[in-house]
Amino acid sequence: MSLETAPEHIKLAVDLIELLECNNIDPAVAEKALRIALNDYQQKLSGQNECKEKGLD
Repeated sequence: MSLETAPEHIKLAVDLIELLECNNIDPAVAEKALRIALNDYQQKLSGQNECKEKGLD
């Protein structure tokens, strides 16, 4: 599979990895930052699901 036809989440993951590597971000620092970002987006998804369940979307 080429990147051009890959799903959007794969393209984004590749872009994020490239961004971190090109800027020489320490892997331990990148992991901590990505965990924070992941937590933030999980909370956003949870909030969206709560709105849908309440019919507020």
